[in-house]
Amino acid sequence: MSEAMIRAAAVIRTVLEELALAWGETEPGLFSVTLPGTRKLSTECALQVGQHGLNVRAFVARSPDENHREVYRWLLERNLRLYGIAFCVDSLGDVYLTGRVSLEAVTPAEVDRLLGSVADASDSSFNTILELGFADSIRREWAWRHTRGESTANLAAFAHLDPERD
Repeated sequence: MSEAMIRAAAVIRTVLEELALAWGETEPGLFSVTLPGTRKLSTECALQVGQHGLNVRAFVARSPDENHREVYRWLLERNLRLYGIAFCVDSLGDVYLTGRVSLEAVTPAEVDRLLGSVADASDSSFNTILELGFADSIRREWAWRHTRGESTANLAAFAHLDPERD
C-alpha cells in the first residue's frame, strides 16, 4: 500500500471507531461496515481504499419482482439529490449504492458525510423500493399473516396494501 492509501485507511479506522459502528477490516484497506437504519434496519457497506481513490458500495435491495421500469426510473430520479453516491443495479437487477472519492478527499469529515449519505439514501428509499417493486408480495404477506393470526407489526408501513383494509 502507498503512503496515501495507508493514510486513508487510518482515517477510515478512526472515523469508524468514533462513530461506534460495527465494522471489520477483511484485508488491508477493505472495510465492511454495518450502518443502522429505521426502515431498512441495517445496510451493509464496503469501503475499499484503492490506489487512486476510496470506493464505497452498499447493498440496498434485491431485484424487484415487478415494475422494474418504475423502480429503476425512481432510483435514477433519486440520484439527482444524492451526495457522493448513486443508485445502480448489477447484472441480476439487485439495487446498490456506489460512490468514489479521490484519496486526497479522504478526511474524517468526508468519510462521515459519505457514510451518512449511504445510510440516509438506503434507509429513506427502502420502503418506496419495496412498495414499487414488491407490492404483490406484500399483499400476499398480509393475507398469509391474517389467515394464520401472525403479527403484522413489521408491515405497518404498508397498511394501505392490506387486502382486508377495504
